[in-house]
Amino acid sequence: RLYGSLGATGKGHGTDTAIMLGLCGLMPDSIDPDTIESRIRQIRDDASLLLNGERRMVFKERSDILFLRNETLPFHANGARFMAFASDGEQIEERCYFSVGGGFVVSQEEADRSVDQPKLVVDPTRLEHPFSSGDELLAITVRTGLSIAQVMRRNEYAWRTDAELDASLDQIWDAMKACVARGCRTEGHLPGGLRVKRRAAELYRTLSTRPEDALKDQLTILDFVNVYAMAVNEENAAGGRVVTAPTNGAAGIVPAVMHYYDRFCAGASMAGIRDFLLTAGAIGLLYKENASISGAEVGCQGEVGVACSMAAAGLAAVMGGTPQQVENAAEIGMEHNLGLTCDPVGGRVQIPCIERNAMGSVKALNAARMALRGDGTHFVSLDQVIKTMRDTGRDMMTKYKETSRGGLAVNVIEC
Repeated sequence: RLYGSLGATGKGHGTDTAIMLGLCGLMPDSIDPDTIESRIRQIRDDASLLLNGERRMVFKERSDILFLRNETLPFHANGARFMAFASDGEQIEERCYFSVGGGFVVSQEEADRSVDQPKLVVDPTRLEHPFSSGDELLAITVRTGLSIAQVMRRNEYAWRTDAELDASLDQIWDAMKACVARGCRTEGHLPGGLRVKRRAAELYRTLSTRPEDALKDQLTILDFVNVYAMAVNEENAAGGRVVTAPTNGAAGIVPAVMHYYDRFCAGASMAGIRDFLLTAGAIGLLYKENASISGAEVGCQGEVGVACSMAAAGLAAVMGGTPQQVENAAEIGMEHNLGLTCDPVGGRVQIPCIERNAMGSVKALNAARMALRGDGTHFVSLDQVIKTMRDTGRDMMTKYKETSRGGLAVNVIEC
């Protein structure tokens, strides 16, 4: 049973597909995306699935996955209750989980323990340079002389070695590149009733076969950035493999800006790619801990807005920015996304989500460039804009928070 935002937009977001594949024991980082459609078709045709890939059980999608769009569980708007029944129909197990944004899942037991606390209990692991705000992070860089990426790297040593960390970062970058490449070669229409045409492949082909156009118009680089972002989000809309950054609906912005750095910036390197990810991760942590990265909680400002902020910070860092300039870039990236609603047409992550990622990517480039042209001093701090985003999301009407009951979702008719 899917509740709240999951119940309202879960079908358009592919939640039903994810549940069926998950019950089969398949993992998002290892499944071949090209086999997803046939696997789901087989489950539907057989009215059964192999639980964890081992035991066959009856599974009738229409009655076994219920979208309860008008019911919400207390802890979070994204709630899911799983129930297991014996062959005689007797319920033998029940578990409740909440998807709190960015791939993070909280059980009912964890939620119950946090009722009297302002936020969930954090990992107690001792870090070399712990921080919980932008001001604290900047103070660490001033005290130690480390960059934001270096602070993150030192903290990661609590769990992994340098080599292990680099391998993990490289794996993330490889997944991003594979996603962009697949999106840039796949044509056709996206699944669902909207019949949205994939555009990234055609646009990429046009740009690649007419390099002389770049000589006439220097802003052609932005066309490539648009393509990279659209390629990722078309893959996401089609159920392909994406890197959650910080969410799937906003997964195109960080890789698009990283591709810009990798392909158009002099001196780009793997070391820079890793620093980009570490810096972006530091900014994402601040939003996750002090506000939200869930569209169901704060609207799209918590998804595309946060991704824009993360990407702007990452780019500013690898372009030689000081920690103060990096923090400024992150603040600019969010400030001009405040109040952004989440109102996907038909509950699908297609309109306006795909183009919105392209716009967010270009905005991140501009935020980084504006910050780098300054000296790092600015009027609004990152901590202030994070608090403002949180407060704005709290005040935002529910119909604008991933329910498809307001905005474009009701003014554009799904045909």
